[in-house]
Amino acid sequence: MSRKQQMPRPGPALGSDDTGCPILHVDMDAFYAGVELRTRPELRGRPVIIGLSAGRGVVLSATYEAREFGVHSAMPMTRARRLCPQAVILPPSREKYAEVSRRVMEIFQSFTPEVEPIASDEAFLDVSGARKRLGRPAEIAAMIREQVAREQGVTCSVGVARNKFVAKLASRHAKPDGLFVVPADKVVDFLHPLPVAALWGVGERTERSLARLGIATVGDLAAVPVDTLRRELGQAAGTHLAELAWGRDDRPVTPHTPDKSIGAEETFATDIDDPVRIRRELLRLSERVAARLRGAGVVGRTISVKLRRADFTTLSRSRSLHDPTDVAKIVYDVACDLYTASGLENVPLRLVGVRVENLGPAEGATRQLGLGERETGWREAELAMDRATRRFGRDAVLPASLIRPPFDGMEP
Repeated sequence: MSRKQQMPRPGPALGSDDTGCPILHVDMDAFYAGVELRTRPELRGRPVIIGLSAGRGVVLSATYEAREFGVHSAMPMTRARRLCPQAVILPPSREKYAEVSRRVMEIFQSFTPEVEPIASDEAFLDVSGARKRLGRPAEIAAMIREQVAREQGVTCSVGVARNKFVAKLASRHAKPDGLFVVPADKVVDFLHPLPVAALWGVGERTERSLARLGIATVGDLAAVPVDTLRRELGQAAGTHLAELAWGRDDRPVTPHTPDKSIGAEETFATDIDDPVRIRRELLRLSERVAARLRGAGVVGRTISVKLRRADFTTLSRSRSLHDPTDVAKIVYDVACDLYTASGLENVPLRLVGVRVENLGPAEGATRQLGLGERETGWREAELAMDRATRRFGRDAVLPASLIRPPFDGMEP
């Protein structure tokens, strides 16, 4: 990749005065696609879609060239192919994305410790404490963009504003590959022309309710008395939207927010009613979830399964343990028990999921053995698997029942 390709271009900007604007929202541009294009430069400028093309695969990411045809994340792959038949479809490389995400977050943390990741490809930064060392917020944002592009070969867009809400909207206006500053005294000028759907918490239902009141823009909303909004939308929602309409958001950037739960799920290419295959998938998901628990240094006390039938009805069941765990064998045993108790054995399923909740730090967590009970050694074995996986790759060590061809249309 040439230097010209790596370096970010200047983005649009509402203004250059970043006084009182210490909050940055950094959002990677078409992140998964951007990571893939680092090693496929011949695809630059072409519509590219990341996702599994078989069965019920969905779009994980799409280049902006593909988005011009209406393709977007979470869209069924069948529809994406109809909208953009000329697109190049690449299978996802999840481990690669996780590694690039980790390195990008490390770059953010080299500028300020006040980093709040909100996804693998975006984060809020509070650069208040970095100004004396590095300069103004917009200058720091430009340095972050340059370093991410130079070191990781992907681009990002940055919004600079006085709070998190406005900064996130600003980064959207910077896309792709740009920098957008909303000066503290221009927040209302920036917000009020926007459609009301731009506000956090305005989904399709709320948007319809507001449309009945003649509210189409944020400015329209700001002109409505807060009591009217509370009466129409409820106390909490009405107050929330009234505050956002004037750009008020006092939430601080919160570094290292712990996960509330860790889970994984899989949608099958075709509905499956074979309990043996369902349990095999529960094992695969339990292994994945437990590895993530150990990687995050946490254990969980509540295990749940998610079972979606062919008609899209979804059943969830959970059980709390006496002792928290990060052991796949324990997660799997409980998941199987919950599946058996669900009454859905031999019922066609289109999706299954496993999740561990009520998380706490693994350090200091102990398991109380019963009288005469011995340690099983499962955790030690799985820690050894983690070491092998880090050195030799994800499939270096697997349970015996998973060493076979994957389900049709499913990523191995």
